[in-house]
Amino acid sequence: MRKLFVAFFAAVLLCGSAVAADLYKIDPAHSSVNFSVSHMVVNTVHGRFNDFEGSIQLDQKDITKSTVNVTIKTTSINTDNTTRDNHLRTGDFLDAQNHPTITFQSKSVEKKGDGYVAHGTLTIRGVSKDVDLLFTLKGPINVGPKSILGADATLTINRQDYGVSWSKSLDGGQLVVGNDVKIELNVEADKAPETASK
Repeated sequence: MRKLFVAFFAAVLLCGSAVAADLYKIDPAHSSVNFSVSHMVVNTVHGRFNDFEGSIQLDQKDITKSTVNVTIKTTSINTDNTTRDNHLRTGDFLDAQNHPTITFQSKSVEKKGDGYVAHGTLTIRGVSKDVDLLFTLKGPINVGPKSILGADATLTINRQDYGVSWSKSLDGGQLVVGNDVKIELNVEADKAPETASK
């Protein structure tokens, strides 16, 4: 009888931890995945990805137990210049035909100052690297029957680390396209219906 009680108590604890986190789905219509990179040393080119999806498993009692994952379609890159975008999709850069997605999957989350850091794996062109994604969280708040939250995140990577190695130099030796790429995510996410409170 005692063993049955212990087993039942353990099951209750496991169920409690499973429902402690709420699943939020990223709303692409109210979110953006942007990037910027130096061009010709004197300017910065800005771009974005138009097709992406992701989710946030939010534990409001302990944010450090939350998780986040994002999948971006490489063919959806957009810098408002068709010729440049087509070049960025080739093997010189993202190689979209062979690597159709960029992904980020968190491993852990920690509090840092007024925000948080999601430690996770970023994969570009089939190359996976551990990165630290700085982010702030807004909400969640209730809007009618929906629960929504927002998050702003930033990350700077060296494109060479991921095999995005196309490069030309100016007369002074400076790169036409800089190596450092700044990534910015502005996310709005809705609580998934299957996890909404009854």
